[in-house]
Amino acid sequence: MMESFQDHTRDFLKNVKRVVVKVGTAVVTRSDGRLALGRLGALLEQLKELNSQGFEIILVSSGAVGVGRQRLRYRKLVNSSLADLQKPQNELDGKACAAVGQSSLMALYDTLFSQLDVTSSQLLVTDSDFRDEDFRKQLYDTVQSLLDLRVIPIFNENDAVSTRKAPYEDSSGIFWDNDSLAGLLALELKADLLVLLSDVEGLYSGPPSEPNSKLIHTYIRAKHQAEITFGDKSRVGRGGMTAKVNAAYCAACAGIPVVITSGFAMDSIIKVLEGKRVGTLFHRDAHLWVKQVGAREMAVSARESSRRLQALQSQDRRKILLDVADALEANESLIKVENEADVAAAQEAGYAKSLVSRLALKPGKISSLAKSIRILADMEEPIGQILKRTELADGLILEKTSCPLGVLLIVFESRPDALVQIASLAIRSGNGLLLKGGKEAMRSNAILHKVITSAIPDTVGEKLIGLVTSREEIPDLLKLDDVIDLVIPRGSNKLVSQIKESTKIPVLGHADGICHVYVDKSANLDVAKNIVIDAKIDYPAACNAMETLLVHKDLACNGALNELVVELQHEGVGLFGGPRASKLLQIPETRLFHHEYNSMVCTVEIVDDVRAAIDHIHQHGSAHTDCIVAEDQKVAETFLCQVDSAAVFHNASTRFCDGARFGLGAEVGISTSRIHARGPVGVEGLLTTRWILRGNGHVVDGDQGVVYTHKNLALQS
Repeated sequence: MMESFQDHTRDFLKNVKRVVVKVGTAVVTRSDGRLALGRLGALLEQLKELNSQGFEIILVSSGAVGVGRQRLRYRKLVNSSLADLQKPQNELDGKACAAVGQSSLMALYDTLFSQLDVTSSQLLVTDSDFRDEDFRKQLYDTVQSLLDLRVIPIFNENDAVSTRKAPYEDSSGIFWDNDSLAGLLALELKADLLVLLSDVEGLYSGPPSEPNSKLIHTYIRAKHQAEITFGDKSRVGRGGMTAKVNAAYCAACAGIPVVITSGFAMDSIIKVLEGKRVGTLFHRDAHLWVKQVGAREMAVSARESSRRLQALQSQDRRKILLDVADALEANESLIKVENEADVAAAQEAGYAKSLVSRLALKPGKISSLAKSIRILADMEEPIGQILKRTELADGLILEKTSCPLGVLLIVFESRPDALVQIASLAIRSGNGLLLKGGKEAMRSNAILHKVITSAIPDTVGEKLIGLVTSREEIPDLLKLDDVIDLVIPRGSNKLVSQIKESTKIPVLGHADGICHVYVDKSANLDVAKNIVIDAKIDYPAACNAMETLLVHKDLACNGALNELVVELQHEGVGLFGGPRASKLLQIPETRLFHHEYNSMVCTVEIVDDVRAAIDHIHQHGSAHTDCIVAEDQKVAETFLCQVDSAAVFHNASTRFCDGARFGLGAEVGISTSRIHARGPVGVEGLLTTRWILRGNGHVVDGDQGVVYTHKNLALQS
């Protein structure tokens, strides 16, 4: 067990008197199901010592079913013939196991306590008992009398006569296992403290067997709920750590402090009552004691980690990315579980289908993300590249080099896969990163962040990538223009506009994805059909999906427009029209051309020619991605040269506007800004430049005696 330290937030534990101790099946029994006599004896010695010091001890014990099953299996074996043993063996009835085990377990407690000169008593309860107010009053009075006599009451659920159909699985009722029973008794009996003994030291951030899991000393729901990854349930009991955390949190909210700690340690309960920092403490005021990581501290930590990242050799930064890719694939099943929970919650909450679609990590997505990260790792080293070399004067060499921007704040909605892309780009470009995802993807983002940061070595620090979990922190972060260098919002027009209005930090991004496909009169109709259908239905929720189809007026006369419309309708696309198209096609007229549907809907309008199409795009578009389908090269060049958008295509679907498809490895978003970076923003868009001057004792001295040559030199890596 780890060395324990005094924790001043636990000083109140020195003053408790009435303590409920719950011991689990995994503590009472060995791995083979037999009673762990040595461990149980050491535990009872602790309770005897506390009892003699004046503490009022109430014990809640699991293990009866396990003990009874062990005894009945042995009895069945003794009474069976060889022929009986060769037949399929039916599972033993759980209630019968409980009946046999309760008497055996209590006989053991009585024997062991007697050796320690302590008297114990047994109280069996069922869920339905607590519905009776008179029972609850009598229970309190009886326990009070026992405690006054220094008797240790031992509680257990009376599984043998439980009215629940499946007492080992059913989680309905007032309590549903011995952990929740212990919490209920602590409240009913007015305990000062509840101690839940486990087979591990306390609550960890992940399965305790994983090397990167860390012991949580004080549980804060807002901080830890989304971060914790639970492992398997108890090997023998009903619950495991999940049940203990639920019981502990409920008891703490009701005013009963709880400590989850190891039942394997010789003196864990005594250390808890001495105020030592052992196990995990649950307290309703814990959020007031524990210093939360503030916005500035998080940003500063990200900057410090980014500088350590930049100091690594290129191959070491590359290895981090490869480790991240491996970690994602290794934890795919865990990521899938958390993502499915988010999707189910979003569907239950009635979110739009387009949002649910962006939220879901579809089959193969993790493998695809890992592949993109490996491609990114194999790209040319972006940091420290010499972009220009100039001889200023003899022996005075100036170099313009690439370097990271610093610390990025990315605010994004819905898409958890964006977190992976952004994080990998930040690592590759040497930037610190703060991430704030939408609440609808809270569980997905938490597990992805945990998996990614677990692959970052301690020499850099996991604080390189911070996950902002509260919406309330965003205004504070947006004020930190001295430590955050760039904000990239990915989401709705409202989100982007709000951020732009709330910060002095440069903002990179796009508010809308109003993408157009213009079909010229010279277009090959089959090519046009394929491009239009792909641009709309390949992924309608994407920002690079077609939202408006513009068609040359001649195509409305020769039937080509009708063919395009029929193709769209056949694929299930709903149509709205501009003034000209709605009248001709008899479809509803759109109220607004500047509208991003993000679904299987688009707007159709008829224009006179390419110049009219360009004017329409400039008036109603969002400068994201626009496409012309044409065979006339002169018309195509006019469109390519004059449409003022981040990406302009000829005879290619708007869906190609993507960092991965552009060969950037990944993207943090698509920028419609005109400063710094535009279009899909990959590693290059997250870099800036700095100047390196190498001299040999050169001084300006009023430029006297300096002969400037300003000669361009060949680049050197």
